[in-house]
Amino acid sequence: MRTINKTIVFAVSAWAVVSAVALTVVWHRGPGVAQARPARPATPVVTPPPAAAELAPLDPPALPSRRVQLALLLDTSSSMSGLINQARTQLWRMVNQVGELRYEGKPPEMEIALYEYGKSTLAAEGGYIRQILPLSSDLDRVSEELFGLTTQGGDEYCGQVIERAVTDLQWARSDEVLKLLFIAGNEPFTQGPVDYRQAIEAAAARGIRVGTIYCGDDKLGVETGWRDGARIAQGRYLSIDHNRRVAHVAAPQDDEIARLGARLNETYLPFGGAGKAALARQNAQDHNASLSGAGTVVQRSVSKANPWYDNSTWDLVDARRDGAIDWSTIPVDQLPAPMRNLSEAEREEYLAKEGRRRAALQQRINELNADREAFVAARQREVGAAAEGTLDRAIIAMVHDHANETATAAQP
Repeated sequence: MRTINKTIVFAVSAWAVVSAVALTVVWHRGPGVAQARPARPATPVVTPPPAAAELAPLDPPALPSRRVQLALLLDTSSSMSGLINQARTQLWRMVNQVGELRYEGKPPEMEIALYEYGKSTLAAEGGYIRQILPLSSDLDRVSEELFGLTTQGGDEYCGQVIERAVTDLQWARSDEVLKLLFIAGNEPFTQGPVDYRQAIEAAAARGIRVGTIYCGDDKLGVETGWRDGARIAQGRYLSIDHNRRVAHVAAPQDDEIARLGARLNETYLPFGGAGKAALARQNAQDHNASLSGAGTVVQRSVSKANPWYDNSTWDLVDARRDGAIDWSTIPVDQLPAPMRNLSEAEREEYLAKEGRRRAALQQRINELNADREAFVAARQREVGAAAEGTLDRAIIAMVHDHANETATAAQP
């Protein structure tokens, strides 16, 4: 059987959430203020803000290599349900925007890792921390895990969860690989038994940039150490309104993109012991997207039409595209029923036919999406939407910024 080398890490504990949100963001770069450790005041009850506008993608920079590693660390204590919901609903938008990056004309290979921290039902001896998903290119697994998250009160130890992610994940050794870790929460950054400065210095030693996302008032985030954490790792500090939702801009292309996205599933041919379960997961994440609204369905359909949505571990069409299928290693009863009585030559022709059908659907989705993005951009110019007001734009801008810095540093 073939092996797959996918190394784009989206440590998704805080990133999926962050990337998924269009919110008011305050971006800080440069020297941090002296660390303060005040007690966090009670969170005021406020009226939910209006939805932020959906925004068109930024122009992507070039990558120094195809590998992009991102880690998301999400606070799942009681007050963070809005953050989790943003991660669920905006995952596919963020994936698509990162997918616009290029290395020698090719899109990145993505792996996403997820952590949760701060929930009282997690083990106290482990610092109320759980690795949800190690670095993985299986984006449906990422979505599945995000939709499975719940929140409950607890203690949030930022330094300790950063230390765990830096130590446990398989980060690339090369300095040319873009490695980013995002942590989101709303308690003082200083809490817990692990000094956050030591944890972040360990990340910096491995070339991992740390972005800190404070869910609440910007001034309070600065006072409780969130900006200082980003400064130490040469990262960025953001404050967001984690309860704001992203407004979907309805476009004439939406219904057709969604319809073709559903039709793509007909071209997937599961194989091996895990194939049927993976196909069921794909369908389940289509359903989850539909529950999240039309915007999520459109963005997921666009993801499925592009190379970063890679299912070559369980789908024969993707596996054939990537290189070699050793038919002798696949039991006949683990092949799709229509292929079981075919010769190897006939199987190859069957896959080629399905591959052509899939490629045609994907091409049409991408054509429609290009028209859709032009429509959305024109509509936003009419209403004067501000790009800097959304979290997903801020996060992708940070990814672009570090991609440029990493590429520059890699030049001889």
